This record gives sequence, C-alpha cells and structure tokens, in this order.
Amino acid sequence: MRLTDFWERMRTHFGAGYADSFARDHVMSELGGRTVNEALADGWDAKQVWRVVCAVMEVPSERR
Repeated sequence: MRLTDFWERMRTHFGAGYADSFARDHVMSELGGRTVNEALADGWDAKQVWRVVCAVMEVPSERR
C-alpha cells in the first residue's frame, strides 16, 4: 500500500482533521507503543499499520 492510499483511507474513515490528530497522538500497543506517525517513520509498512488501525478502531470491513 502506498502512503497516499494509506492517508486517503485514514481521512475517509476519521475525517481530515481527526485523521492527522489520531496519527500524531494515539499510541497503540499493537504498534509497539508507537503512534501511527512514529510507526511509519520507524519503517513499518503502511499496509501493516492500516491493519492495526482497522483492528484497534474497529473499522468496518467495507473500508478496510
């Protein structure tokens, strides 16, 4: 998954303003105690991060 696709999915699910806030502020143990931004900066694959977000935030299957 390209980062542009990842961010589009984040904005679609959370809304433009909250997607950025969530990615910056929400620490998830499933990402090793990182935020989305930290995980991506540390080299995690965007698809893997999206799957974690989907699981943690219960994103409906049609948006996954």
